Amino acid sequence: MEFTEAYKQTGSYAFSPNARFLAVAVDYRLVIRDVLSLKVVQLFSCLDKITYIEWAPDSEYILCGLYKKPMIQAWSLTQPEWTCKIDEGPAGVAYARWSPDSRHILTTSDFQLRLTVWSLVNTACIHVQWPKHGSKGVSFTKDGKFAAICTRRDCKDYVNLLSCHTWEIMGVFAVDTLDLADVQWSADDSAIVIWDSPLEYKVLIYSPDGRCLAKYQAYESGLGVKSVSWSPCSQFLAVGSYDQMLRVLNHLTWKVFAEFVHPSAVRGPCCAAIFKEVDEQLDMSELSLGDDFGQYSSDNASEAHIQVRYNVLEVPINLPSQKPPADKPNPKQGISLMSWSSDSQYICTRNDSIPTVLWIWDINHLELASILVQKDPIRAAAWDPTCPRLVLCTGSSHIYMWTPSGAYCINVPLPQFAVIDLKWNSDGSCLFLKDKESFCCASPEILQESSDYSSDD
Repeated sequence: MEFTEAYKQTGSYAFSPNARFLAVAVDYRLVIRDVLSLKVVQLFSCLDKITYIEWAPDSEYILCGLYKKPMIQAWSLTQPEWTCKIDEGPAGVAYARWSPDSRHILTTSDFQLRLTVWSLVNTACIHVQWPKHGSKGVSFTKDGKFAAICTRRDCKDYVNLLSCHTWEIMGVFAVDTLDLADVQWSADDSAIVIWDSPLEYKVLIYSPDGRCLAKYQAYESGLGVKSVSWSPCSQFLAVGSYDQMLRVLNHLTWKVFAEFVHPSAVRGPCCAAIFKEVDEQLDMSELSLGDDFGQYSSDNASEAHIQVRYNVLEVPINLPSQKPPADKPNPKQGISLMSWSSDSQYICTRNDSIPTVLWIWDINHLELASILVQKDPIRAAAWDPTCPRLVLCTGSSHIYMWTPSGAYCINVPLPQFAVIDLKWNSDGSCLFLKDKESFCCASPEILQESSDYSSDD
């Protein structure tokens, strides 16, 4: 794997949907770089520090959220002299997002007073009163024709279906939730999933015309749903819960067909490959050292002697778990990190009460495929969008890669670089690695097509 040099950043970043450009915030400047060379192709200056970046779906426009101001600025990559500024005045701006047609921006005001659709074509704007959330509660169909916007009025939650062409409300229906948490369209646009707040375990699946197709409740009297995710093929709906279980529903009957537990002790029989990160001390006595070696400090030299690698473990094993305090809200337990592979064959999860362990499940065979036991808590994990390859980071100077054929540790060859976040671009050709104040990019090798990586449809 090849790595670039480090470049400065101060927070938000985003790959363009066409995979050609990388936008990075550096204080109040928006820097647009070419993905292949990382050369600067555009530089825009905003009126305040940039806290959020989002590309338009056509990769021609980009918006910057200046939430401290609060306002939105938008820029055009093809017309650098064009500019747009959105200011809601006293209402403020809590969040902004692009519409699927790349010609409208949706903003949510502070205190969820209203959601506004701003047109970049004719400066018209349309209001939707009482949106349920700021950054959540809005979902678009994959074909870009409709938007589902959650609202709340008279102590009741509603879903508003809007046409993304005219922005007229096509339908409104009430949903059976106490406190709606979020909404998601399926990838094939055939269903809408809605789930309740953690205080009430409830997952509801609706058709676009408002019919309730299914209602799922795994248990009562306890904290409920923590994460929900459709598979890319739309056939599976994964639900992660505070009871440290992952449940997967099918799209035909909306019944649970798989329940995956995340125990702190793994016993046999278990067919999963278990990898544990360990330090490896290098023997430097046999290496010939050049005259330049004396220029390095003893600290750097001692760091260079230590590498990390994976050991393969056998069951039974005990995993390092932690019990959340009972007197504090939002306990660190349950399935919060959950991500599907692009072919829907694998899903990775992290149980927050065992934060150093990543679980990889094989949906085709309904079994645990692998366990990765890290030294530090897992910060982020991302699947290659082109093949079943997973990369994760833990805030160390390494990244960790898993494929169906094995797992390995990769050192990032940059001084004092700790990877706290990572992201693939849409064609899998570039991997963004983020440090606290800098970033670099990596070019992974292309996996060869083989029986190890192909799914059984």
